[in-house]
Amino acid sequence: MQPPANAPFLVCRRDNDAIAGVINVSNIVRGAFQSAYVGYYGFAGHQGQGLMREGLRAVLKVAFGEMGLHRLEANIQPDNHASIGLVRGAGFQCEGFSPKYLKIGGRWRDHQRWAIRARP
Repeated sequence: MQPPANAPFLVCRRDNDAIAGVINVSNIVRGAFQSAYVGYYGFAGHQGQGLMREGLRAVLKVAFGEMGLHRLEANIQPDNHASIGLVRGAGFQCEGFSPKYLKIGGRWRDHQRWAIRARP
């Protein structure tokens, strides 16, 4: 049986189990590539508390551990400073720039490519 191509995770508060955000590992490619994309969003009212940072670190442990992935990539609009701070703090490195990468709100938007690899 083939493993799933997507893995969703909820980010929950420890004090009351409220859902604070979502992290998706998607488009998982196996074989020689062992790579996927990571996307995420936090819910209003939970920002600035480190919840997404803690959640992303936990997802990275699962992705590079039990899922056996080698690389994760996040594509982020250059003006999204909070998102860039999140991935940079988790160890992602900026690998490049993709003009008109994704259509959002009816317009093609530029993105930066951020990636992290499993630690040997």
